Amino acid sequence: MANNDQIQGEGNYDAARRYRKAQEDFARSGKVDKAAHDAEDAIEGPEGEELERAREETGRIKPR
Repeated sequence: MANNDQIQGEGNYDAARRYRKAQEDFARSGKVDKAAHDAEDAIEGPEGEELERAREETGRIKPR
C-alpha cells in the first residue's frame, strides 16, 4: 500500500482496492439478502419520506 504522504494522482488506488475488497467480502458473506430486506423495510417505514428526500438531493438516482 502507498505511504500516506504519497500523492496518488487521479485516484487513490489503495482506497479503491480496499473498497472493492470490502464489497466482494460483503457479497460473499451471505448478508446481502438481509441488508436488502432491511433497506426495503426502511424505505416503506416511517423513515421512508426522509430517505426519499435524501435520495433526491443526491441526484445520483432518478426518481421512481
